[in-house]
Amino acid sequence: MQIENWIKEADDLLSKGDVVQASEKYYKAAEEAIKFLSIRKNLSILRTVENQKRWTSSILFEAAKNLGGEVYKIWHSAWYLHVFGFHEMVLDKSDVEKISMKVKKIWSLI
Repeated sequence: MQIENWIKEADDLLSKGDVVQASEKYYKAAEEAIKFLSIRKNLSILRTVENQKRWTSSILFEAAKNLGGEVYKIWHSAWYLHVFGFHEMVLDKSDVEKISMKVKKIWSLI
């Protein structure tokens, strides 16, 4: 499954010190997991995706919220990596290591 590959790739990038790209791969794994779980559970938010013909960040947040507390917490951690690890580039390796432990929990929920 691609989600697992993104996690492995992120782990590899992080071990090499590439914090920015690792952050984005962890985020991508969580994003795709949210989509996968939403489809598996046939969430009503899928109608919005169908109407808009794409997933937006607000749809992903809503889907994560509908999937429950643990998924929502994981999604927030992934979003944090996306914003502060990838876009803002202000996280260091130890920050990403700590946050990635939370994000990697998504794999056990699939």
